[in-house]
Amino acid sequence: MITSPHNPKLKLIRALQGRAKERREAGAFVADGVRLVEDAINADWKFRFALFDETLSERGRSQVEGLKSRGVEVEAVSASLMKSLSETETPQGILAVLELIQLPIANYPNFILIPDQIRDPGNLGALLRTAAAAGVQAVLLPPETTDAFAPKVVRAGMGAHFRLPIRSMTWEEIGRFCESASLRICLADMDGQSCWETDLRQPVALVIGGEADGASESARKLAHQKIGIPMSGDMESLNAGVAGSVLMFEVVRQRLNL
Repeated sequence: MITSPHNPKLKLIRALQGRAKERREAGAFVADGVRLVEDAINADWKFRFALFDETLSERGRSQVEGLKSRGVEVEAVSASLMKSLSETETPQGILAVLELIQLPIANYPNFILIPDQIRDPGNLGALLRTAAAAGVQAVLLPPETTDAFAPKVVRAGMGAHFRLPIRSMTWEEIGRFCESASLRICLADMDGQSCWETDLRQPVALVIGGEADGASESARKLAHQKIGIPMSGDMESLNAGVAGSVLMFEVVRQRLNL
């Protein structure tokens, strides 16, 4: 059992929970909790190691046994150390370090999400979760958007990271990608054309701007058109996660002819 806070595995976890640079250099990220570890197992994701403590549920203990049978290094830690590592108020007793894998993007994608200047981890995680549910084929992260593999984003994504190709790109790279795939870039904007009146059955890249400042100037220059969500209530705008969800499922609705 690991009892020292200076253990190398614990030091690595703390580094990975910190800056995006540490995650990129190590090529790894942290999954905290029974549900996330289970999703990673079901996705056949590559584990570096996992830690657990005596508070782990029966469901979690079955995951530990499954990981051991796959040859994954699994170690017990004290509950106090697990609590110091976990960024949740009520740790679930299991935590894993996973490889930072880039899932392949399908040839000829026709539905892409671009979260622009989304800095709130909860909002980005919610967008990723909805994107996975709506059948988005890739998520392109421009500069000034928070790191998709930060712990709070991974938790809010609820397993989306194991299903979605996610790429960090410059705006120049995003422009080339969308052009090569013949994607129409639609920017979410309160002054845009109603999404109900916009043909979203064509190949589309949907840009959702940030909570505070909206979309960046780079996104506005690249966009082919602006689309908005009609609102009858007296509100100026919607939360980025909510607005993105409405627009993504409008794409789904139109394509299914609902």
